[in-house]
Amino acid sequence: MSGRVSGRVSAPASARRAVAAAAPAAAGGDRPYASPAEVVRLVERFEGATLPHAEWTHRAHLTVALWYATHHAPGEALDRMRVGLVRLNAAHGIPITPTRGYHETITRFYMHAVGKFVALETSPTEPWDDRANRLFERLGARDLTRRYYSESRLMSGEARAAWVEPDLQPLP
Repeated sequence: MSGRVSGRVSAPASARRAVAAAAPAAAGGDRPYASPAEVVRLVERFEGATLPHAEWTHRAHLTVALWYATHHAPGEALDRMRVGLVRLNAAHGIPITPTRGYHETITRFYMHAVGKFVALETSPTEPWDDRANRLFERLGARDLTRRYYSESRLMSGEARAAWVEPDLQPLP
């Protein structure tokens, strides 16, 4: 059975799993998930700060956010994501500076978006790989934050250090 996501028709879960299983992991692991166990393992390695930098992709960020938004209240999910990001960055030797490392506004933006996705578009019986793959189809566009923020506002030191409201359009 095919599903509609963001106006697009997505392939059946079995077909997505087959493509994901055949996809090379050489692209930094940024490919659709092929099993729920992959998602669980990602979260475990994120929490243990053992996830290799090359595997800490945009898809991985969103998947961990999905895990936390599904298992915890919004404030706790944000706190867990924030602490985990800082811990993983430290394990990768990435310092927190005005131009590198943890970014509060981007983290909160995505936790808000993922929280909305969880509330409106997920089922507790949907397998984790399918859930994470659908989330990426829906929210994986690299320019998503730029629809709400100008580059100068989002890349400011203020936005990196603390939450700043969008300047192009309000959050949904």
